[in-house]
Amino acid sequence: MTDKKQKLELTWIGKDKRPKLEPRILLEDREKSYHAKQRVMENDIFDNRLIFGDNLLALKALEAEFAGKVKCVFIDPPYNTGSAFTHYDDGLEHSIWLTLMRDRLEIIQRLLSEDGSLWITIDDNEAHYLKVLCDEVFGRSNYIAGSTWQKKYGAKSDSKYLSESHDYVLAFARNKERLKINRLARTVEHDSRYKNPDNDPRGAWTSGDLLRNEARDYAIYEIIGPSGRKHWPPKGTSWRFTKEKFTELIADNRIWFGVKGDNVPRLKRFLDEVSDSVPATTWWEHKDVGHNDEAKKEIRALFESDLFDTPKPERLLKRVLDLATSRGDLVLDSFAGSGTTGAVAHKMGRRWIMVELGEHCHTHIIPRLKKVIDGEDPGGITKSVNWQGGGGFRYYRLAPSLLEKDRWGNWVINREYNAAMLAEALCKLEGFAYAPSETVWWQHGHSTERDFIYVTTQNLSANQLQVLSEEVGESRSLLVLCSAWRGASAASATERWPNLTLKKIPKVVLSRCEWGHDDYSLNVQNLPMASPHPSPLPEGEENLSVVAPTFSQNEKAGNVAGAGKKDTVPGQGELFDGDGEP
Repeated sequence: MTDKKQKLELTWIGKDKRPKLEPRILLEDREKSYHAKQRVMENDIFDNRLIFGDNLLALKALEAEFAGKVKCVFIDPPYNTGSAFTHYDDGLEHSIWLTLMRDRLEIIQRLLSEDGSLWITIDDNEAHYLKVLCDEVFGRSNYIAGSTWQKKYGAKSDSKYLSESHDYVLAFARNKERLKINRLARTVEHDSRYKNPDNDPRGAWTSGDLLRNEARDYAIYEIIGPSGRKHWPPKGTSWRFTKEKFTELIADNRIWFGVKGDNVPRLKRFLDEVSDSVPATTWWEHKDVGHNDEAKKEIRALFESDLFDTPKPERLLKRVLDLATSRGDLVLDSFAGSGTTGAVAHKMGRRWIMVELGEHCHTHIIPRLKKVIDGEDPGGITKSVNWQGGGGFRYYRLAPSLLEKDRWGNWVINREYNAAMLAEALCKLEGFAYAPSETVWWQHGHSTERDFIYVTTQNLSANQLQVLSEEVGESRSLLVLCSAWRGASAASATERWPNLTLKKIPKVVLSRCEWGHDDYSLNVQNLPMASPHPSPLPEGEENLSVVAPTFSQNEKAGNVAGAGKKDTVPGQGELFDGDGEP
């Protein structure tokens, strides 16, 4: 009997395994953030984000704030070619590559706005598998097109089989019914087909076919040209117009029979009557969107040495953003590479987020963006968009894992977390917006106008809980995350304080994520070995404790703060009170 649940899908080894990602918080390092010293234009954009860290964890970190808000995602992932690059080792086993791409695509799909789209550059090695994978994640009906980008303009003489000249640009919509693809501006080349051989006072024109590829009786008739030559539509076709309409077009000098008057009649179309834009095609020539050599020259102009191996030309990114975005839209690139996406988006007046794990985030991307902001990058698309500098970006790194193991193997709060970081992390884990109140000490975040969250590492007494309950009042509710409480069991606490929900940390979050896992990168050398025991510990594990944190010099100096916020939470006293290990 046929299984009715069967569906067409791509399968591979390990497909059913999905990571339990920890939604990390982001920490701004203000020393690496950069902004122009003054506004160049009124609409300069300063709140762009450059994130240093594993891109899967970074995508997860962005999900709570940016789900449904990203207009365009462009990614240039490792192509899985088996070649070793300086900044990427992308020779991954096929199944691993598919799994890692699937995990990222699923979050990207949730980040996209309803009218947003994803654009991926890829080559023949994985393009066709990636298309089917995207069909599964986005739905086959949301496939836009697969454009062919001519990345090379000449043949490679030592090619063993065929000289490779192109890559693909796969495009998918979040919701194709809501998607609007912009048209491209007409070029001199588009207009060059328009001439005026008969000196028509209406100006330049080009001619179009008058035939319809079907036989309609009312549109099959004889046409006699100025030379006396007779014209009939070929068998199986007919004219596009009725005989009466054709007579009107003749009278309006809209029909062209050639210079001698004996050609097959054609319809004149005037330049001033056509649209000032044209639809993009799926053939992207290097003369229009750049090629590999152009991309390397752009990087060479910015950096004299240590060139990035696989950059994309700025004109290629401009084509994508021209089609998929408008000024002010948010663009995301989670495989930032040399930072081309952010540089182009910045010059085009788009907001942007980029993620990069490699050290070239600091050696290539930041210096490149500084030159863009300072107006000192004359290459790429700078002149075509009249870029003169301005704006800025904030630099973030992923926070360390919320939980770590102490010397006895117990899961405890990471020592690097301060009060603000802990509150923000637990808000994210519990689905609350982190918004600590300056006046109400127990309001660290909210999910609705009446539902709040309070995070503390104290061991709360019955008197403290009673005070909390009275301040919250009957019309509001409060989720209390604490190390422990005294004076009531969980059941009796609910009955005694119905507007409070009490949960112990870190026990409440132990089973939710893969704690301490910092690298889900596409570098096969960094893939972790399989653990013989599941992690984290079961929900009921005993001896859970909270350990007092230590702080780095930067954090003590206030240079690094949770998402740019203060290190303390209003109304919270000592960070870790209670029985933690010394």
